[in-house]
Amino acid sequence: LVQGGRGVGEALSKHEDIDGLLFTGGVEAGLALSRAFADRPDKMLALELGGNNPLVVHSLSDIEAAAYATVQSAYLTAGQRCTCARRLIVTENAPASFIDALVELTRRIHVGPPDADPPPFYGPQITPAHAQKVLAAYAELIERGGRPLVEMERHAAGEAFLSPGLIDVTGIERQDVEIFGPLLQLIRVRDLGEAIAEANNTRYGLAAGILTDDRAAYDTFRRRVRAGIINWNQQLTGASGRLAFGGVGLSGNFRPSGYFAIDYCNYAAAGMENEQPKKPASVVGIA
Repeated sequence: LVQGGRGVGEALSKHEDIDGLLFTGGVEAGLALSRAFADRPDKMLALELGGNNPLVVHSLSDIEAAAYATVQSAYLTAGQRCTCARRLIVTENAPASFIDALVELTRRIHVGPPDADPPPFYGPQITPAHAQKVLAAYAELIERGGRPLVEMERHAAGEAFLSPGLIDVTGIERQDVEIFGPLLQLIRVRDLGEAIAEANNTRYGLAAGILTDDRAAYDTFRRRVRAGIINWNQQLTGASGRLAFGGVGLSGNFRPSGYFAIDYCNYAAAGMENEQPKKPASVVGIA
């Protein structure tokens, strides 16, 4: 284990003795590594680069369970997981009271240091500077016409702490970026078809999920959504190491981690064997 910042990572990635590099992080760093490895086909590169992940809410009966699954998807680890839900896409078939239930639950989230009493649901952003970056992205959405349902702001626990935010961005122009913090963007659509179209309206393709009682709706979603991780009535945060973990688009380069990493962390060696060389009965062209 080697600890360090950007300089350490650059030194490791450029070292001649490595056979390959497995990287998890932001898309900018991933693209820089991809360019650096472009003329090194002898070095394996596996990228996992996060996403602008959609969570669809469609026809369902248990509103409280759906609200909890949404909170776990969007705000776990202060929104600092690559699989966190960034866009909440709600169809007209979803219960009318779902948004109200989500707003009420989000406002009950405790934020603070790990020794706080009561125990917090999540803690700080990685740095105060990153917290400011998330706040700036939130302010930009408001300037574009977004309507806050739960306001995100600096928390009294410290400069790196942010309260959870929920903002309705239906119909406004948005950038396709990963806002890596406790901010969830609500998008209202008419039906499942529009929900899937909005889910796929991104350069990324890491995680996608749907909360619905309708198995047929999930089957349609699973076939049509473009993502490497697709969940049904399950929070987006968290994955099994026994399965593939990765995405498409700008979320990765088709080298998923987890158990499936063994497929590209080795190479096939083919051969044909005999215990002794054998003389052929005859060879054309030899007298």
